[in-house]
Amino acid sequence: MAKLILSMDGLVLKEVPLTKERTTIGRRPHNDIVIDNLAVSGEHAVIVTILNDSFLEDLGSTNGTMVNSQPIKKHFLQNNDMVELGKYKLKFVADAARATSANDFEKTMVLRPGMMPKPATPAAAAPAAAAFSPTTTQPQAQPAGAAPAPPPVAAAAAGPQAVIQILNGPNAGKELSLTKALTTLGRPGVQVAVITRRPQGYFITHVEGATFPVVNGKTLTLEAHALNNHDILELSGTKMEFFFK
Repeated sequence: MAKLILSMDGLVLKEVPLTKERTTIGRRPHNDIVIDNLAVSGEHAVIVTILNDSFLEDLGSTNGTMVNSQPIKKHFLQNNDMVELGKYKLKFVADAARATSANDFEKTMVLRPGMMPKPATPAAAAPAAAAFSPTTTQPQAQPAGAAPAPPPVAAAAAGPQAVIQILNGPNAGKELSLTKALTTLGRPGVQVAVITRRPQGYFITHVEGATFPVVNGKTLTLEAHALNNHDILELSGTKMEFFFK
């Protein structure tokens, strides 16, 4: 289980296991991690934990949130990251599963014109699929005699392949196969949600933004929502259909 180690001036104050989907940090007493210091806002930041991944989001705090001495608005936490809130520090310590799950994280897919792939010809099918997530690291060639790289997690998953299809805007008709255990959708700084593949099926969870995703005309809550075949999603002004091939 991942945890946070709260310290100040090198003195460890307490350890907080990340057992909840949303762990709030702030000065007010209703937060999960209460830091009673004027440099910390009432509702300063939140950590959203889904499967083996944790996201830190600054909630518009007065003095901001730093990770490894860099200001952030939203950050994908990795083992040994140091979150800085004024004089206080929160060290993120991942368990073994989290520490080795970085390759299963898909970068944010930004839904804006020009970012979606053109229809692929047979010779260009693989590069076109990768264009949905332009920042995703491409596989490297294997040296001669080296053991083959393990297949993607989704390759071993039972059941039909889940797909998201864009229904409106300039990218209407384009599809994204949900081949990762976690796929991030939306516009950073505006609205972001994640779709996770679990043993029970696919779930969508709100991560960032004041406006929550809408599924079949119903606005979601903070809880993860199970997706069903042919559900209609609305996110950042984009309508999408979730279905199985």
